[in-house]
Amino acid sequence: MKNFFVVTGGSRSGKSTFAEKFVEKLGKKIAYIATAEILDDEMKNRVALHQQRRPSNWKTFESPYNADETIKQIREEKFDTILFDCVTIYLSNLICSLEKPEYDIVKNSIDKLIFTAEEFCLSGGNIVFVTNEVGSGIVPENALARTFRDFAGLVNQNLADHAEKIFLVVAGIPIDIKQFEYRIED
Repeated sequence: MKNFFVVTGGSRSGKSTFAEKFVEKLGKKIAYIATAEILDDEMKNRVALHQQRRPSNWKTFESPYNADETIKQIREEKFDTILFDCVTIYLSNLICSLEKPEYDIVKNSIDKLIFTAEEFCLSGGNIVFVTNEVGSGIVPENALARTFRDFAGLVNQNLADHAEKIFLVVAGIPIDIKQFEYRIED
């Protein structure tokens, strides 16, 4: 979909820094959806680093849950570009809020998020989702970590299906991987 972008990569790959620079080229009135909840000092420091890099004219919307509603609010406030950072933290919040992480509940929540993002794009807005690529490492030892890894992979595939461009950031270098996509025809 036009105006729908995904930035992915591993931890500390430079994906958020790239996404921040990318949205500055896309729009003038930028909304930043922050999904992290500050539950400890380490996360507090991470959030502070992100805040220091962002221009002061961006408006931050804290949305660890129900980000589809936040996108609707941003649309009503006439923002032209959204930076959503990050999908995997949002997914973690969702999974940890459930008594038992069930695929249908997670899928429904992500589907609502993507549908609302598409509506925003159809109205002329741009959205950039930042997400982690977590499936390239070892198989986690516990069930919750394996569930998270599996859901993250499925969510990233879903986002990729809707994206106009997908940037993989490795060692600070963004690569537009959608241009290399090979599709097997039915």
